[in-house]
Amino acid sequence: MNRKSLAAAFPHTVPVLMGYLSIGIVFGWMLSAAGFHPVWSAVMSVTIYAGSGQYLGVQLLAIAAPLADAAFLTLILNFRHLVYGLSMLEKFQGMGWRKLYMIFSLTDETYALLAGVQVPEGVNEKDFYFSIALLDHLYWIAGSIIGAVAGALITINTEGIDFAMTALFLVIAVEQWQSSERHAPVFLGAAGTLACLLIFGPDNGRFLIPALAILVTGLLLMRPRLEGPIPLPKGGAAQ
Repeated sequence: MNRKSLAAAFPHTVPVLMGYLSIGIVFGWMLSAAGFHPVWSAVMSVTIYAGSGQYLGVQLLAIAAPLADAAFLTLILNFRHLVYGLSMLEKFQGMGWRKLYMIFSLTDETYALLAGVQVPEGVNEKDFYFSIALLDHLYWIAGSIIGAVAGALITINTEGIDFAMTALFLVIAVEQWQSSERHAPVFLGAAGTLACLLIFGPDNGRFLIPALAILVTGLLLMRPRLEGPIPLPKGGAAQ
């Protein structure tokens, strides 16, 4: 990684910068409000780095949940990352020691960027991907530290502000929709998730694993079509 790759990656990560500073501050603030020293916010963001998982962690720590319950709920909440990792196997090839960090740093927002970003001409592809992942991680750490310090100094009602993470992901999802020509995976994911939610119910997120199983199976079956040329209207030629 070098300054050139960082400079090339930074403009693409600005939306994440704005979002991660905001929701990182929310996380840090919530953790301080739960009675934890700001240093724990930094430690969690450096070593765990899972936005929704850390938000859940605040609640679990506040009620002193049993370790087994915390492990199970975290697994269910972050099981979707299995799908992310499978789709990034080719992009992470040849990255050496950085591959382990890329796997660790594959958050929802970083995945969305890596899945759709075009590497600028003259920039090393692997350095570019690594720069995106590292910058996003630094944004999250900075936001969580700021929030933790502010939360230790100022007391407010934090109820409902954790929706900031959902809002950020929706913004990135809309951008991906607009930049993609194929929307079948979106409809597959939405239909499968809704069906599993109706069948299994929302309790403890038990609908997530069967919904992800449907998505993975559907994407594998649809892979030849998704990787093929994009059909054009009559009179056009496929690229």
